[in-house]
Amino acid sequence: MLQRIVTGLGVAGAVALGISAASAAETVKLRVAGNLLATGLIQQKKEQPFFENMAKITGLPVEVDYKSQDVLGVKDADGLRVLKSGLFDIVSLRLAQVSRDEPFFLGLDIVGLNPDYAIARKVVDAYRDAFDKRLQERHGAKLLGLWPFGPQVVFCKVPISGLSDLKSKKVRVYDASLAKFVEKLGGIPVTIPFGETQQALERGVTDCAITGPSSANTAGWPEVTSHFMPIGFQIALNAYGMNLNKWKSLSPELQAQFTQAFRALEDDIWTYSKNIFDDAVRCNVGKDPCETVKKFSMVEVQVKPEDQTLIREALVNISLPTWAEVCDKSYPDCSATWKKLVGPIVGVK
Repeated sequence: MLQRIVTGLGVAGAVALGISAASAAETVKLRVAGNLLATGLIQQKKEQPFFENMAKITGLPVEVDYKSQDVLGVKDADGLRVLKSGLFDIVSLRLAQVSRDEPFFLGLDIVGLNPDYAIARKVVDAYRDAFDKRLQERHGAKLLGLWPFGPQVVFCKVPISGLSDLKSKKVRVYDASLAKFVEKLGGIPVTIPFGETQQALERGVTDCAITGPSSANTAGWPEVTSHFMPIGFQIALNAYGMNLNKWKSLSPELQAQFTQAFRALEDDIWTYSKNIFDDAVRCNVGKDPCETVKKFSMVEVQVKPEDQTLIREALVNISLPTWAEVCDKSYPDCSATWKKLVGPIVGVK
C-alpha cells in the first residue's frame, strides 16, 4: 500500500522538489489530528500511512505525531476551533460537521449538488480558492487538500422501496441541508454522531441512517439494517487544514513542497474513494467481487427515476435556498460567491 502511495506522490520526493540542504536540516514537527478511526478505509489505508510515513513518502523534513480525533477525544464538529487554537498543526476537517461554525464550507456539498465524482471534482476545483481565502481570514488556517468519502447513501432496518418510504421514518442525518431534505420527504431527521449510529439503529432510536457504503460497512451498520439504497445525497467532502501560524513559519520553498505533496495525496484519495465506493456497494448486498470490506446480504433497493428526480430538484428547491439563507447571515457574499463559482457547473443562476 505504501508503495502505491509513494508512486502517486513521487513528484513530491526530495530530488524532484529540490529540497535545499538548509531546509532539510530544519525538521518540521507536526501534530496532526486525523479522521475518526470509525470512518474506515480512507483513514486506515491512505491518511494514517501518509502522515506516519510522511518524511519517507514525500522527502519533506518532517516529524509527525499523528492521532485520530476519536483517540484524542476531539469531536469532529469542533475541528475548526481546534485548528485555529493551534493545539494541532494539521486537522482533518469533516465539512458537514464543521459547517455549524462555517456555513460557507457546506456550499461545497449541499444535497443534490454532487451526484457523482466527476461533477464533485469540478465543484471542488471551482470553490477551492474561495474556500482557502475564507479558511485563512476567519479560521486562521491554510487549506492543504479537499477530498470525498464518497456518495452518502441510505440504510434502513425497515423495508423501503424508494425515497417516498422515508415518510414518517426517523432518519439519521449529519447536517442542516440533509435534515431539510429528509423533512421535505416527510421523514424525521435525527442528528446522531457517526460513532453512535450503529447502536442507535440497533436500539430503534432511528429507523434509517445515511452515510457512505464503505464507512457503514466498517462500522457494522449492515449487521443491524436490512435494506440498502445506493442513491447519493451528498459526497461527504473532507479537508486538510494547517494552522496559519504554522504555515507562515515555513519557508516559501517548504510551503510549495507541502502544497505539492498534499495535492498528490488528494488525487490519490479521490481515485481510492471511487474504488472502495463501488466495491462496498457490491459487498453490502452480497455481490462479487467484494475485496475491501465484509460481505453482507442486504436487500438492494433499486434507484428509480423518480428518486433521482427528487435529488436533482432538491438542489434548487430545498438545499440551495435553505443553505443560502443561513450562510448569507454569517457571510453576506456567501450565496453570490457560490452562484458565481459553482452555478455554471450545475446550471444554476
